[in-house]
Amino acid sequence: MANRSLIKRIMNPAELATAGSTGVSLHCHTMHSKEMLDFIPFYAEKLPIVSHFYSKEKESFADREGRGIDFTSAYWQPPMTPQTVYDSERQKLNDAGLGALISITDHDEINGNFEITDERCEEIPISLEWTVPFDIGFFHFGVHNLPRDKAAEITADLLEYTFKSETNSVENLNALFERLNDLPGVLLVFNHPLWDIELIGAEQHATLLERFIATHGRWVHALEVNGFRNWSENKATIELAENLGLPVVSGGDRHGCRHNTVINVSDSTTFEEFVSEVRIDGRSQVVLLPEYERPLHHRQMQSFAEILGYYPEFAEERRRWFDRIFFDMKDGKGVVPLSAHGWKKGGPVWLRMAIKVMGGLGSPAMLPIFRMLRKPEDRVPRIIDKALEDKPPAVRTKLTSEAA
Repeated sequence: MANRSLIKRIMNPAELATAGSTGVSLHCHTMHSKEMLDFIPFYAEKLPIVSHFYSKEKESFADREGRGIDFTSAYWQPPMTPQTVYDSERQKLNDAGLGALISITDHDEINGNFEITDERCEEIPISLEWTVPFDIGFFHFGVHNLPRDKAAEITADLLEYTFKSETNSVENLNALFERLNDLPGVLLVFNHPLWDIELIGAEQHATLLERFIATHGRWVHALEVNGFRNWSENKATIELAENLGLPVVSGGDRHGCRHNTVINVSDSTTFEEFVSEVRIDGRSQVVLLPEYERPLHHRQMQSFAEILGYYPEFAEERRRWFDRIFFDMKDGKGVVPLSAHGWKKGGPVWLRMAIKVMGGLGSPAMLPIFRMLRKPEDRVPRIIDKALEDKPPAVRTKLTSEAA
């Protein structure tokens, strides 16, 4: 299969209609995603000001409870419903003169897909972001367009592998990948492969990735250019895909209220046609929208502010951010919203301070500062093809030799 991926940056959404007739928006999260909070200590100890209050809270909690704060079972849910996310993505593409194909991929969950209606679309793709354990870490895969009548059964088998460690083996994982590959309408995308999402260190993550590709890489249909990863990482992912002979596709990875910043543009009229275009023809046209050019850290802070926002139009039990964060205080209540623990003012000082800091950092006034602090290699070039001529050989040769 020839890899014919095209990566394009546009300066104006009006340019989209010249690239194709349909916009394809992949990798969107809704209120059905459970986003784990075990990363909090890693970041809370690094944020200025917040780290001081967090350290004091840790000491106070340990003195009061006789143990440390356990984040392993804690999680949060994005604020938007599946229908709201779907409608906002569709509207953005329609406003640019494109038809719309949208795939919602909640973490290890497909139920949100069945809540979506669209009178202009015969069927909504049934998709998920599947967590795949591997040795000391894990990887994320976008599993797009499962057959509607078999989606629940297939998802149950995928999640058994995710959550039952005794089922983890090379043979079992290959069998699951083979099963997905036998479904011609399914697209299997390796999401943000270079991201050290496990926080095990870049070097260990790279070693893990090499081994994974060597063992399971033959089942992958495409690698992802991710809207919430910086340009240098996405560039390295594009180069990796080129060396593996794979196309790249977009994945916006939205969790908040704003639309995806990277999409695919195609002439396909159905999701099955788009899958065939990528899987069979090896063709993919990824477009970086103008919003992607803004510094990643500023966009992340802005997204955090949306995630932690107050939404009076929501159902009463989901309006406040501490209604959408779940935690086990070891008080017999189990994993329940923070509001069920009596958090009426937004929790301890360190957390309220963190929210204010993140909200301030995500304000428009901070954008020039983030632009100034951005690393040169993370500035998105106007002409992508020219930028890709400078290939990162360390990543290329190491992974290519292992995958071969």
